[in-house]
Order: sequence, then C-alpha cells, then structure tokens
Amino acid sequence: MQGQGDSAAHIQAPGRVTDVRRRNLALVLARIGPDAPASRADIAVATGLTKAAVSSLVTDLLATGLVEEIGVTRAGGRGRPGVGLALDPRRGAVGAEVNVDYLAAGIVDLHGQLRVHEVAEAANRDRAPDEVLAELSELVARCSARATDAGMTLLGGGLAVPGLVDPGRGTVLTAPNLVWHGADLSAALTGLAQPTPFGVVLSNEADSASLAELWYGCGASLGSYLFVSGEVGVGGGLVLAAELFSGPGGHAGEVGHVVVEPGGRRCSCGGRGCLETVAGQEAILAAAGITGGGSTTAERMSVLRSALTAGDARALAAVAHAGHCLGIAVVSSARLVDLSAVVLGGHFATLAAWLRPALLSSLDDFAPGLIAPGRAVFSELGATAALRGAAGSVLRRALAAPYELLD
Repeated sequence: MQGQGDSAAHIQAPGRVTDVRRRNLALVLARIGPDAPASRADIAVATGLTKAAVSSLVTDLLATGLVEEIGVTRAGGRGRPGVGLALDPRRGAVGAEVNVDYLAAGIVDLHGQLRVHEVAEAANRDRAPDEVLAELSELVARCSARATDAGMTLLGGGLAVPGLVDPGRGTVLTAPNLVWHGADLSAALTGLAQPTPFGVVLSNEADSASLAELWYGCGASLGSYLFVSGEVGVGGGLVLAAELFSGPGGHAGEVGHVVVEPGGRRCSCGGRGCLETVAGQEAILAAAGITGGGSTTAERMSVLRSALTAGDARALAAVAHAGHCLGIAVVSSARLVDLSAVVLGGHFATLAAWLRPALLSSLDDFAPGLIAPGRAVFSELGATAALRGAAGSVLRRALAAPYELLD
C-alpha cells in the first residue's frame, strides 16, 4: 500500500514509475541547500513524501555526488537526531568568458563559491575564434587542474561571449566588438573542458551576468530588473519574476544599442547614437581624453579612476554624460517592459561613485518615481559575474535533473 505522499506525487506527475522517481529526485534535492542542513525527516514533512520514499531517494542523491551527509541535526532539540544533508561543495562547474580585452576562467561550486579564478589580458578583437578558444582552453585547463587537486569533480561548463549566440548550435551569430559573425564554436566547446556529464554551453555574456546577480548577487531581493553590463561594449539582460527573459530569438535586453543620441556617433552594430557609443569603456576614455599609447584598457581605466579622484573636469564630464545617457536607456527599457529596478555591473559598478549622481538625476528627470534611488543598484560581483552565471547555469541543470548522473 502506498503512502499518501507517494500517491500525491503520482497525481502531480503521471506516467511511468521512472518518470515519477525522476521528478521526486528533483523535488527532494530542491529541499537540500548549501548552508543549513536538512534531515530526511525534514524533507518528508516539506514534500509530503513518506519517510521511506525520501530515504530511498536520498540514497540515489548521495550516489550522484551532489549531496553529502554532514553530521546530525535535532530540530527544536526534541526527538531522535537526524543525519544532516547538504549540497556537496566538491561538485562544481567551469565558467569561462571571452571579452574584447581579456579572457577569464573559474570554478564555481554547488555552494555558489568561486573556488578558482584566473584572468589573462588578451587583445581579442578581430582574432580568429579558434585561436582565442585555444588560448582560453589553456586557462580553463589550469583552473580545472587546481579544482581536481582540491578534490573537486566538475559537472560541466559554460562559456560567455559578448554577442548574440545560438546555444543549441554552439554558434556566435554576431559579436560586433570581437568582429565575429557566424562563428561556429561547437568543436571548440567540446574541447574546452575535460569530459563532463553536462558538457559546455555557450551563452551571451550579459545574460549570464544577469543570472549571476539573481543567484549570487543583489538580484534575488529585486525579483525583476534590468541588468546593464559595462565593458568595451554595453550589454544587458532582462530578469522577470526571477527568470531570464531572452525573447523569441534569444536576443532581448540589448540595451547597449538603445538610441540615446539621435544623429550621434556610428556604433559597431551599424547604427548611430547607441548607448554604447557614449557609455562603453572606449567612449568614456575618449571623452575623458585618455588615449591608448600602447596601454591596455584596464590600465587606461585605472588612469580614468585616478583622474576622477583628482577632480579632473574632463574625466568628470565624460562619466557624467555617460550616466545621463545611461538613465535615458534604462528609462526607455523599463517603460517598455514595466520594470522598476536596474542592476549595473562591469565598469558602471567600478565608476559608481561618480556615475551615480548623473544616473539618478537622469532617471528622475525622464521618469520621476519609476525607479527609486534604492532600486538602482550596483553589482558587487565585479568582473566575475559573467563566468559565475555561465557556471551557475550548468549547476542548476544538474540540480534540476540529478537522474542524469545515475543513468
């Protein structure tokens, strides 16, 4: 005779016994977090499954390596102590990023911690994709080796790039700032990391960073928000009701190409007057009078921050203008999709002290009350947001389908 919890599970997920068990594995796993341990009894109460069913499911979850037993718990100090269950931080995923002027790789564990992180400066604009991915593979290999030495097992990986992508085909449709168009990375993705259960998935850099804010940053408290990432280009992502909204073609959130100065400078996308032409790193540096001279973008951004700290009028004006135009783009986007919060990352977060006044003034001028000052927030994830999100997507796939580690 089945317990009541088992019957309920069958009603919710009709089908073969195997299908029901798979659903219940994910149901139980969802009750096991990275921090406070849960006992089998706790999970039975929370899910409505019988204790026997939960014990059987936990046995399978322990076999996947996603869960570990961490001692005993005693809820409220009464009854028999139960063995605590938590997500195992020895399981993780690779996160990697290609950007215009750097490559980055890292390992994120099931607790959301960035365990390993490496960044290498690289002038990637107009380089062949295979050449860039070969260099990135070396970075990933070093990070993976360090994770293995620390006793970690990798479940998969994610690669974030600053462009429009087709994840299913592993193709970069267009990445104007890299000058990549129709770049097939499918073979390179396969070789990017060691063989793993969930493989390596391609994603848009800003979309991945948007999700990182939701999972590991300030986005969890906002629920719905526009994410704007400042790099050489300007990317964006839409999170609605705690879900990434990428649109029918997967290209929603391209706030960097919202027109803020009609008749303005020509953009890398082919348009004119886009936000990127006034608020991207190169645009701000040029407006501040900080030229290349053989220096890297990171070095010139450091010069910009020093100039701002010293009160240089030209640097202050360049950042203020960028903040003003950023406000225009944010308001235009927020009006269209009914948003009341924005998260700013990349160099916008780095320049927050100087950018914030102009941004808030612009928001108030163009849409009073739409986005309150407390809901225009700056990321604390720094330059790691995109690779954290890329790795986090794989980890969540594993948590949603733990049975794939048993088949």
